[in-house]
Amino acid sequence: MAKNKFHDGPGPSQRQLRVGEVIRRTLSEVLARGDIHDPELNRLSITVGEVRTSPDLKIATAYVLPLGGKGQEDVLQLLARNKSELRRAIGKKTGLKFTPDLRFQIDETFDRMDDTRRLFNQDAVRRDLED
Repeated sequence: MAKNKFHDGPGPSQRQLRVGEVIRRTLSEVLARGDIHDPELNRLSITVGEVRTSPDLKIATAYVLPLGGKGQEDVLQLLARNKSELRRAIGKKTGLKFTPDLRFQIDETFDRMDDTRRLFNQDAVRRDLED
């Protein structure tokens, strides 16, 4: 396989970022509109925070969080159970030549933001920032 001469860094390429964002928007739309034929899944409000794709664009990992943060494991099971229908819907709406295999994980970004805020509110850190 040829090496990409425009991307040498360890992070994702522009194509990975672009495809991930298209999948994120489409997945959010499909879940919000209730296009999936699963009443349990349609009853929930699910936030899709980010979608990361593998370098070969064969796998897309969606980072999701149910509204309120309750029932995270149930949401992962429901999404995994409806993975093929979600993949089919994404393929139809995006027009991608190949629709990646979907994987789901809980989005921990909000927890990390809370930890960061807590860290910045400590007296020792605040004192260091002011100096």
